[in-house]
Amino acid sequence: MGLMQSYRLRLQRKRWRLRALRKRRELRSVADRTDQIGNEDILVFTTLRNERVRLPYFLDYYRDMRVGHFFMVDNDGTDGSLDYLVSQPDVSVWHTRAGYKRARFGVDWLNWLQRKYAHGHWTLVVDPDEFLIYPFCDTRPLRALTDWLDASSIKSFSAMLLDM
Repeated sequence: MGLMQSYRLRLQRKRWRLRALRKRRELRSVADRTDQIGNEDILVFTTLRNERVRLPYFLDYYRDMRVGHFFMVDNDGTDGSLDYLVSQPDVSVWHTRAGYKRARFGVDWLNWLQRKYAHGHWTLVVDPDEFLIYPFCDTRPLRALTDWLDASSIKSFSAMLLDM
């Protein structure tokens, strides 16, 4: 990578951080349970709107993988998703009426939450209809994958997600 390309990427990351900083004002905390997050917890970050029917399976799937905490941004849904999420003890919930597209399809909101709460944690950013599948996921929890990544000095990875 050349020096100029490296500089452009650095500027782009700085712009994204600034966007996330500005967009944080669009979020209203509804249920903040972040004080329950353990040092070793794996965190899931999700933006949703009217996904109530999918939420029980989604949460159970990732709980079975030993995810420790969920960060959910409800984009002004009307189907009871917000009330359902507030009733979940391992979920912190934010609400917004702001435009999903104007927040880069929710990425700005999730970037802010990750910047504030996810330092030192492995995180997943998934939609409520996406399920991470990796080798031996039926017999090994997600921690086994992150431990292997840590031992291999791999700091991040992109995965193909099964979209239901």
